[in-house]
Parts: sequence; structure tokens; C-alpha cells
Amino acid sequence: MLNLSRRGVLVSAAMAAAFGLPNPMAMIADAYAETPVEPTIGFYKYKVGSIEATAVYDGIWRKPHDPAFIKNATVDQTKAALAKAGLTIDFMPIPLTVLVLKIGDRYIMIDAGSGVGQWQANATHLPANMQAAGIDRRKIGTILISHFHPDHVWGLMEKGTNAAVFPEAELVVNSVEYRFWTEQGIVERLPEGRRQAGKRIADVFPTWKNWRFVESGAEVAPGIRILEAFGHTPGHSVFLVTSGSDQLMVSNDTMYVPALLAPHPEWQGSYDQDGSMAVATRRKIIDRVIADRMMICGAHFPFPGIGTFVKDGNAYAFTPLEI
Repeated sequence: MLNLSRRGVLVSAAMAAAFGLPNPMAMIADAYAETPVEPTIGFYKYKVGSIEATAVYDGIWRKPHDPAFIKNATVDQTKAALAKAGLTIDFMPIPLTVLVLKIGDRYIMIDAGSGVGQWQANATHLPANMQAAGIDRRKIGTILISHFHPDHVWGLMEKGTNAAVFPEAELVVNSVEYRFWTEQGIVERLPEGRRQAGKRIADVFPTWKNWRFVESGAEVAPGIRILEAFGHTPGHSVFLVTSGSDQLMVSNDTMYVPALLAPHPEWQGSYDQDGSMAVATRRKIIDRVIADRMMICGAHFPFPGIGTFVKDGNAYAFTPLEI
């Protein structure tokens, strides 16, 4: 459990009841037991009103501790935050979960995962876990893309050939994000460590004809709106899912590792292209989630990637759903 407060548990219990999820009060006795590095199941289904949501596990990055990972925190500080959250401190655990929504007879995927073996050697589980969840990849008609970092879009391309994995699916992305990564000369302007990824995007994505470019606030599918959450990348977006009285904020990389950024929302990650903007965005999105009493999921939250936030002074407390 991450940064658990009694108030956070009580709020999450109410949220869990509303969403038909397990009650976190049942897990309070184990609040500070170390969380397993990887889940024992590969998918988890829950409801947002009439919408069926399936969290699908892709894999995990066992990232070696790196003083550059958080620009304004030391390795000792990040280790302390992980320990307080009940996570391993042997490395920085960065799991990856992909969300698939079933709306009527439509299948909508949010981001495409990291591609088998294209991001991390053990991030290979998405296709098998989707199949186990009863999701036919060929029936995914729309893919909503939050941003163009490799762990979110390499799953659109076959390893080696760059052939489209979902050639018939509509690919929806904020136009700001697309323009940034495909602008002429962008590869040379990127930091050296990002140029290889930038070149792959610039070479491949403009050749595809199944893009739909949208602006912030647009309804991108029934009950789903795209909202700007800029900073992590120039056009990074979140998705607000609404069905009846239920809401789910699909936050993607807004608060990518809650163990670190809930108690320290001012910390800036090395992958945030505009660190100060990412911090302001983080606070704006999480404050809205709290004010509207909604559930939130994140690509790098502990699997199944769902939880709730409450205010904790000038920071936040996060209670993940445990299964």
C-alpha cells in the first residue's frame, strides 16, 4: 500500500463500493508489507458504469537506481519513498499496465504497450494477457494514445520491420503531440538519448493513414474525453471516462510512480520534457480527481493500476487497489 492514511483508506473504501471493487479496509493490516514486484495474475476486470474496463499487465522495468532519474531528489530520498510505500528498494520498480475498454460492442485500447521485447526484456506479457482476458486484438477498433514515449507506442509496431500491429484501428492522439514528434528536424533537436526513438517515430508514424488528430476537450469515443496534461511531453494527454454517475481518470504518466510523486509532487522526473509544467499539471489533475471523488488509473501504478488519492498537507496520499 502506498502512503496509506486512515482517511485515504476510508475514501477508497467508498470508491471501491461504488465501482464494485474489493474493499481496501480488508488489506489495512498488510499496509506496510512489501508489495510483490510482479502480479500473480495478468489481467483484472472492473466496471465504470456500464463500461467494462480490463487492466492488462505488460511487464516491469527493474530500473537501476540513477541519481538523474528524479532531477531534484537523491537516490537515498527515492529509496526512502519506496520503502515507506512498501516497495522494493533493490531497484526502481516501474510496472506497465495497458487499459482496454469495452463500450457496447466496441473495444478501445488506451496506449499500445511497449511491444514484445522492445522496451524491456521481460515486458513481453501484453499479447498473452490480452488473450487470457478474452480480448481479440483484431477487434480493437480505436487506440487512444497519451504520448509517444516508447513504453506507450512501441506496441503499435512490429519489432525489426516497424509494420503496423493494428493497421485497421483508428489511432487518436492530441495534435500537439503528433506535430512535435513529426516536425521536420525534430530528431536533431532532441537530447541525444531520445534521438533513436525520435527517428523511429518520425520515419514510421507519418506513413500511416489511420491517424485522427484531436484537440483537448474533444470526445474521442462515447463517454471518453481527451484532456491536456502537458509537461511530461509537449502533448501528453489524459482521458476522462464517464458512464452514468461513475468517472475514471486515465492519467497515463501524469503521476507515473505514485510512491515517489504522491508524497513529493514537486519532484521532476528526467523523462519530463518540461519539469515545472509537469508538476503544475500533476497537481491540477490530481486535485480534480480528489474534488470529483473519482477513481484513477495510471500506466505505472502498481498492478492493476487503479487507486485513489487524498490530500495530505501540500502533498497527496495514494491508496492503490490490491487484488
